[in-house]
Amino acid sequence: MALIDLFRLDGRVAVVTGASSGLGVVFATALAEAGADVVLGARREDKLAATAERVSALGRRALPVRTDVTRPEECTRLVERGMEEFGRVDVLINNAGVGTAVPATRETPEQFRSVIDLNLNATYWMAQAAARHMQPGSSIVNVSSVLGMTTMGLPQAAYGASKAGVIGLTRDLAQQWTSRKGIRVNALAPGYFKSEMTDQFDRDYVEGVVIPRTLMGRLGNPEEIAAAMLFLASDAGGYVTGLTLPVEGGLLAT
Repeated sequence: MALIDLFRLDGRVAVVTGASSGLGVVFATALAEAGADVVLGARREDKLAATAERVSALGRRALPVRTDVTRPEECTRLVERGMEEFGRVDVLINNAGVGTAVPATRETPEQFRSVIDLNLNATYWMAQAAARHMQPGSSIVNVSSVLGMTTMGLPQAAYGASKAGVIGLTRDLAQQWTSRKGIRVNALAPGYFKSEMTDQFDRDYVEGVVIPRTLMGRLGNPEEIAAAMLFLASDAGGYVTGLTLPVEGGLLAT
């Protein structure tokens, strides 16, 4: 096998959550380009359909399923729909999440819990649902954040805690499932990428805080995080498990 072929996912089926916008669309497209059929989960059905069209345009099969990943039963249904349609699930990209910035003295219990529920708890529910069906050689990629490892000047206690939790969850699931089930579990820790989320940031914050702390001197391009995701999802990362891979332009080095 040629080295480049290790990144191929021909004949495999991937599940992507948060697939209606942002990096979820990027991940779904990259998986299809690598040869995978894709099960797409998100709450916004119209945008989910648009992602499905992108996957189909690449010659791969797409199955959009409206899913609220904070409900364990809907996580189970998403994976089971994939099994019914395609007969297998080989890759899970646990991408659904939300970003918030609320001062800690003013953040309500409901606000904090809602972030933890979507960013951390739902990651667990999806991993559980997928692992029940995955065969040896499968891969789970959880999307954490560089803010699970550092702070960036905004009041993001809930977000930082949830993403740090994803890192710990990833490590433990790898310990449980890699040797027993043959399922690799890793995480990505993206820095600041051009996306729907970063488009909402104040320009002064990006240029005055983010860029000066990033050794590359710029935001990341979506294809750069997609390439890292493919490494972890495919046989190219076949000897990697329990790892959190920062993709952040050198931000953690400053």
